[in-house]
Amino acid sequence: MSERTAASLATIDQLLPKLQALSPGATRDQILEEADALRRAVAAFHLEAIRFRMYAVDRLLRQAGDPDDTRPLLETLRHDLETAGFHTRSHQAPT
Repeated sequence: MSERTAASLATIDQLLPKLQALSPGATRDQILEEADALRRAVAAFHLEAIRFRMYAVDRLLRQAGDPDDTRPLLETLRHDLETAGFHTRSHQAPT
């Protein structure tokens, strides 16, 4: 872990228990798999994997209805990653 990724990893570590507490099922298992992969990608500084896994976790959480207040933590994670210089979206919306 580096100073650059410390905040992001700490936020992921707060998010993972919330995801593990979701109702058992295929969707939860898929979200956990993607979130674990996201954590590994952040720890490895793998830029493309970070972007891909953020998209996957975001999409799955939206499909699940953003359960148990997971959206604020995901947005904090996105902010932490972007502050550290990691792009989490394949494109930016026009301003």
